[in-house]
Amino acid sequence: MLRLMRDYATSWLIKIILGAIVVVFVFWGVGSFRNRKSNVIASVNGEAVSFEEYRSTYQNLLEQMRQRFGDNLNEEVLKMLQLDQQALNQLIEQRLLMQEAARLNFRVTDEEVVRAIQNISSFQTNGVFDSRLYTTVLNYNRLTPENFEAAQKQRLLIEKLRTYLFSNSHVSENEVREYYNWKNVTVSIDYVLFDPETYQDIELTDEALETYFNDHKEAYKTDPLLKVNYLRFDPQTYMTEVQLSAEDIETYYFDNKEKFATPKTVEARHILFKLDAEAPGDVVDAAREKAQKVLDLVRKGEDFASMAKQYSEGPSKENGGQLGAFKKEDMVAPFSEKAFSMEQGEVSEPVRTQFGWHLIKVEKVNEASVQSLEDATKTIQKTLTDDQAKALAYDKAEAFYETTLEGDLLAEVGNEMGLEVKTTGLFSMVGPEKEVNNPKAFADAAFALSVNQISEIQDFDDGFYILQVIESISGKIPGLAAVKEAVTVDLMKEKQAALAEEKAKALLAVLKSDSSADGTGSDGGVVFKTTDYFKRNDQIKDIGWENEISQTAFTLSSAQPFAEDVVRGKNGFYVIRLKDRRLPDSQGFDKEKKQLQEILIQQKELKAFSLWLSEVRKKSEITIQEGFGK
Repeated sequence: MLRLMRDYATSWLIKIILGAIVVVFVFWGVGSFRNRKSNVIASVNGEAVSFEEYRSTYQNLLEQMRQRFGDNLNEEVLKMLQLDQQALNQLIEQRLLMQEAARLNFRVTDEEVVRAIQNISSFQTNGVFDSRLYTTVLNYNRLTPENFEAAQKQRLLIEKLRTYLFSNSHVSENEVREYYNWKNVTVSIDYVLFDPETYQDIELTDEALETYFNDHKEAYKTDPLLKVNYLRFDPQTYMTEVQLSAEDIETYYFDNKEKFATPKTVEARHILFKLDAEAPGDVVDAAREKAQKVLDLVRKGEDFASMAKQYSEGPSKENGGQLGAFKKEDMVAPFSEKAFSMEQGEVSEPVRTQFGWHLIKVEKVNEASVQSLEDATKTIQKTLTDDQAKALAYDKAEAFYETTLEGDLLAEVGNEMGLEVKTTGLFSMVGPEKEVNNPKAFADAAFALSVNQISEIQDFDDGFYILQVIESISGKIPGLAAVKEAVTVDLMKEKQAALAEEKAKALLAVLKSDSSADGTGSDGGVVFKTTDYFKRNDQIKDIGWENEISQTAFTLSSAQPFAEDVVRGKNGFYVIRLKDRRLPDSQGFDKEKKQLQEILIQQKELKAFSLWLSEVRKKSEITIQEGFGK
């Protein structure tokens, strides 16, 4: 483990880097780990892939899908996404990449990992690494420094492999220019919107409602419901059983003395003169000269905070360059080394870091200290009591769990052991309304069980739970009378949409048959509107974000000004025709050339990397345990 990162944490970016940690795990078709004979689910060139890795990867993917789909994520969608296959593929490809890196003798040092983490902007406050931010979010996501650092190390190793394999990729100037034109071309279109909601004069017969309902019965199916018996092993219940000795407290204190130490901190302001890390010498010198001039003003009596507000190019500018208190390891080395060598009230000479030139003013020095055993005793008592109570609660849950056999009734076994078995009301995938503190996690665990199956021990933050489904009600299709109101609304929307589409198609047909026609006679008079010029990924004024309209617009030309068909958007059906197309200003090419070149190279490298990995996989010996990744 990297000592420097021992107490650090992270921001939401970790969710991208590692995937979010999910407390509850839901598998469809995977079954219970309790009954598995082997922990190995796959082998890649003789290297095992464990069930725990598979479960963790699946959880990460599951959470990502939950964030993307929200309430629309159900069992059907999950099956369609094939997350189990995705999870297994990720692990297999990970093994292949690490094996290739080892074969080629690639290494990543601890120092490289530290630099990579410190340079992640989401971990920085005012342009410098913030250990408190790192620590807070790492803990929030239930990640350890070891896991995060290992993931970073692996990422850097794979990047080295990619660089080695595809560092010679290049694109021609013609390719870059074509991409520039494609990216920056703009169009303007004429359009007519046929809004379904404008068509209100539609009669719906009982026969039509019945026909619609029969054709769409599944849409009105009720949610499946469960009733569950459960045991909760609450750590609070076992607080009185915890016995602590003075020796326990003393041992914890000396084993964890760093937790009671307050390191030396410095409170400082700074003025930043930004520089690119690759800036040429003359630019570096010019920035230093600028910093020196401001320093001269400060030494002549100008207020440092006022100078920061006027001259600083960092995020803390508006606060007069205020950085607050920080530890030595919080800042990049040159900055910290200088700040921690200064006295209170001292202003530094210009200091160069990867961010540019800094002027530093130390406002206060807080010396390191260690809390005494006597002062720390109450905190230690609470920590040890909480930990031991939780351990006792888990031991109780485990002892109960070990006594159960398949087919046992939780209520009977619990009552025999003098434990209170509680019963929920019927609940859907949303979870019980009142019975538990974490209803969604509870529901996820419950819906992974069959009737009478006893769950493994579940940690729902407020204690350990063991569940047993005692009643399962499948989703049912109700009679028309029960959902007639909803069916009426849905059928009306369908009829309105069909009529709007019909009117739009009629207008398009008139326009395409006679290019001189304006269509005003096709529907009692229509009026074309004209958009501003927009790019492919722009929001269209007065229309909004309409990907289908945008894509269609860029297929049109002066030879074919009309789309082949009407375009359905969020607000209805559109008839569109090209008004004008403008190629981008060639002068802008020089400004974007380098960036676009890098994008195209990355695209080429990614494609080549995928093809290479596919070939490596074909040549490798991969075995998968039956039932996984299918």
